Amino acid sequence: MPSIQSVTTGFFRVPLPEVLTDSMHGIMRDFELVTAVVRDAEGAEGTGYTFTVGRNGGAIANIIASEMTGIIVGLDADLIEAIWNRLWWETHYGGRGGPTVLALSAVDMALWDLKARRLSQPLWKLLGGFSDRVPCYAGGIDLELPLPQLLAQTDRNLARGFRAIKMKVGRKRLSEDVERVAAMRKHLGQDFPLMVDANMKWTVDEAVRAARALAPYDLTWLEEPISPDDVAGHARVVREGGLPIAAGENLRTLWDFRHLVASGGVTYPEPDVTNCGGITNFMKIAHLAESFNLPVTSHGAHDVTVHLLAAAPNRSYLEAHGFGLDRYIAEPLRIEEGLAIAPSTLGHGITFDWKALARIRA
Repeated sequence: MPSIQSVTTGFFRVPLPEVLTDSMHGIMRDFELVTAVVRDAEGAEGTGYTFTVGRNGGAIANIIASEMTGIIVGLDADLIEAIWNRLWWETHYGGRGGPTVLALSAVDMALWDLKARRLSQPLWKLLGGFSDRVPCYAGGIDLELPLPQLLAQTDRNLARGFRAIKMKVGRKRLSEDVERVAAMRKHLGQDFPLMVDANMKWTVDEAVRAARALAPYDLTWLEEPISPDDVAGHARVVREGGLPIAAGENLRTLWDFRHLVASGGVTYPEPDVTNCGGITNFMKIAHLAESFNLPVTSHGAHDVTVHLLAAAPNRSYLEAHGFGLDRYIAEPLRIEEGLAIAPSTLGHGITFDWKALARIRA
């Protein structure tokens, strides 16, 4: 089989169409995009990427270029599990989490894209294939939007084909969160799927109190109510709060998810393919959730993740995020009546506009 000949890394700062805010990351004016293009000896290519909300992108790009490239050049590109294992352990002592796992995620994604292209298959079919129609929600980053603008944003998302909506909570006063959620519930109607996301804002006691206050509004889930490292706290919020809990976008390993799931601390495990160890680990996390009879959801990178959930029988909702990448790819995610469509193109189907990206190189 063709061996890996080269890895090309790109580092870009993607300006956001509008300033975004949540309860913990603060004001976000741009995102960092780090890409990895893996080429084999026959000239075939696969593309992967990861992103940050504004910091550490340079470290991620440097890890790919200075560390991981030298480890994998010359290896059989088809042996993705072997490559993943080698990258994990050779960078483990100085890595194990943080930028190292984001770098690993980008490289792993590129390898899967390369393999699917070489085998002339869409990625979701190569991963097993379940259905190319995936339920999808619009993930708003809208904590500081005045209520009229929040409702107007919701109407725009409905017009785009979304049939589920997520909004931010975690304002200074819980009463403000309750007021905004009540207004959204009234605006959307009683049976419309509505999620809320606190972005790790609260202590355990505050999260339980907030969950109980929001429970009357029939939420699909409350997301990231507390620190991702507090496994016992998550279990208590699930047990005492009265709402389903989504969590996992800030977990970095399969074992992190194992601890959270086994503790009863999550209802909807929520990996992000760009930071959990890539496609290899994402699918293992999805199957871990399945073994506990839990539905899996996702965070970010919807253009790739639609393939992964399309291969998972226990998928719930795909998150579609407004990170601004649509302007830099040839065919953005297609949504029809609340369903995201996994592309039939080879690989994951993402083709970056490299000329446009060159103008925002970091």
